[in-house]
This record gives sequence, C-alpha cells and structure tokens, in this order.
Amino acid sequence: MQIGIVGKPSCGKSTLFSAATLMDVGIASYPFTTIEPNKGTAFIRVEDAGKYFGVISNPRSGFLLNENNNPIRYVPIELIDVAGLVPGANEGKGLGNKFLNDLSQADALIHVVDASGSTNEEGNMVAPGSHDPCKDVEFLEREIELWFLKIIENNWAKFGKVAEKDFKKKVIILSQHLSGIKILTHHIEKALRDLKIDEKMFSDWTIEDKTKFAKKCRELSKPIIIAANKCDMPTSEENIKKMKERFNNLTIIPCSAASELSLRKAAKAGILKYYPGQDKFEIIGELNEKQKEGLEVIDKTVLKKFNGTGIQKCLDETVLNVLNYIPIFPGGTKGLQDKEGRYIPDCFLMKRGSTALDFAYYLHSDIGDNFIKAINVKTKQIIGKDYVLEYGDVIEIVFNKR
Repeated sequence: MQIGIVGKPSCGKSTLFSAATLMDVGIASYPFTTIEPNKGTAFIRVEDAGKYFGVISNPRSGFLLNENNNPIRYVPIELIDVAGLVPGANEGKGLGNKFLNDLSQADALIHVVDASGSTNEEGNMVAPGSHDPCKDVEFLEREIELWFLKIIENNWAKFGKVAEKDFKKKVIILSQHLSGIKILTHHIEKALRDLKIDEKMFSDWTIEDKTKFAKKCRELSKPIIIAANKCDMPTSEENIKKMKERFNNLTIIPCSAASELSLRKAAKAGILKYYPGQDKFEIIGELNEKQKEGLEVIDKTVLKKFNGTGIQKCLDETVLNVLNYIPIFPGGTKGLQDKEGRYIPDCFLMKRGSTALDFAYYLHSDIGDNFIKAINVKTKQIIGKDYVLEYGDVIEIVFNKR
C-alpha cells in the first residue's frame, strides 16, 4: 500500500511528509523544492489485540502506545512525496509528467492544500487570503483525470476498434492497458457498470464516455482526501468552512504540518513526550524561553482548537476509512508469543471483506495452497476459508506443511 502526498508547490507537502515520517527532506517556501520523489514510512493507529488477552504486545514493526490500559498500535505504511503540481501538468507544464508518473502506483492521495490562501496556483507567495484554495482542490482532481484520459486516448488505437461485446473480455483488454497506473480489474468493472457503458462496444464510445470513464477510474483507483494545511493562520478558518461546503463529498481535515513536525522533532530529541495523533504533550526536558513560547502557541492555536495537528487523522482516515483496511493479527490457540518471546508481534492490514483464505495467501502462497482450516483465536472457534474477517481478528491458519 502506498499513499501519495500531493499538492501544488509550497503548500506544505514536504513538511507534512517529514512530520509523518521524520525524514529530513528539502523544505522551502519556493516552487519545486521537491524534484525527486521522497519515500518513507509513516504509521496508522489501530486498537491492539493484546488488550483482549491481557498481554502487552511487542510489535515487530511499528510501535505500541499503552496509556490508561488502552493499547494503540502504530502500523507502518508507505508514503511518497512528489514534486508540486501546477495547472497544465497533464501537458507537461512544470514537472507535470514526472509528478504524474511518480504517482502511478499510489493507492490513495492526500492532497495538501494551503488553507490560508497565501500561495497562488504556481506556488508563489501572495498575501494571506488572496488566493482561493477551492481552486486548488478543483485543479488537482482535473489534472489527474486529464492524465488518465490521455493514457486512455494514447492506448485507444490498440483496442478502440475491437468489436468486442463480452463484458469480461472488455475488462481484460482495459486492465492490460491501465494496470500501469494501478487501475485494477475491479475498478474497471465498477466504472463500466456505474456509467452504464458495460454493454457498449469500444468503437461506439464517445469522448464524453472516455472522459467520464477516466474520472470514475480516478475516483475508484486514487481516492483523495484533503489536508487543509496551515489551519492555524487567521485566514484559514473561513476558507476551510468554504471548502467543506463546496466539496461535501470529500473528507477535509484541518491540519498543521509545521506544528506536527516541531512536536515530533522535540519528542525525538527527548524534550517532549508526544505521540502522533495526541492533542497534548508533556515537557520532560530543558526548554529556553523561545521554545516555551512556540509550544504555547501550538498548544493554544492547534492542539486545543483542532484536537491535534490533524496529520495522524489524515493518515488514519485514508487507510481505514477511504481505502477500507482493517487490522488482522496472526496468533495461535496454544500461545501468542513468537520464538523470541514477543506477544502478538505482527499486525497486517487487510481489505474489509477479505476472507480467512485471503489472509492465508497474504501470509504465504504455500499457506494458502495448503489451507486446511482457520481458528478465531479470540473465540476458539474453527472457521472456514470463506469466513469474512472482522476488525481486530486474531487468526491461526492450519495448513498442510508438506
């Protein structure tokens, strides 16, 4: 799973990426600071299964926050921060072609928008409030959809004249040419049916059909949420309200990437006790007056006002609600520890609707091929291969080890 961090230049993309991953990347208030894509590991929060069994889990990857007997597990995901997008990117303007190609394998996009309206379409600094961030939301969706349309048009000569009526064969043909940008078979099937062009031969498609198909494929294969960045600036509140009213079909989360980055760096340096997603921090180290003043501002204008910086909310929302993944834990009825003595060391993210057999194959193809049964470790009940996994299940797979 890969989440793309996108937006126009100077909107705070790289700051958000650095805040989420603690990687040092180029951050500056001028366009195209980012040229090569940055890839790093961030985390989403899920309820840890250890609480159910009265044990403290020892994650093999990620980490555990256990406060007030409420263990929260931070599960790793991959982020990619790409070059800023400007209007006309699908035609190669700015670093458009590179930006779009770098995004080809992303499963979802977090669109970082400068909610303060202090950067124009090109990413240049302007007076706060003088630019309408709603325009940024519109143009980015449009550019990606035009990119999809361009790829469809470029491949149309290869199959556009095929007199094919069979639905499954048409899906196969389209998936062969669109898999490079991670438009998968089930995306294509749903798009064709939703647009009611599933029985229409390619030769009969109009430009309107192609445009609507490109838009629907973008919505299904690269869903977008909005990170309304710089939420603590005076001009942001009204802009965020306007965005929520205008784009009520999108998830819009107020956030402050700069505040999150400051808190995370301070925690890493041992000055603060702070975990991503919290709405508070505890000072545990020595601070100078300037640092104290800065933290007071973050606490008052961001943490208390918005119940956190919003960065972790963006990540959690994207993976758990937009992409609809759930945490599944491998475990055993005879014990929850691995060879090193770690309790429930692993947590995997599976698409909601996945089965016990899907989980077996996720662990290893040999386990799936030789599946015998599965056991729900919480209930001790035997479950079959068609059992639909539920949030937080702890599953033991029994298979033929020959």
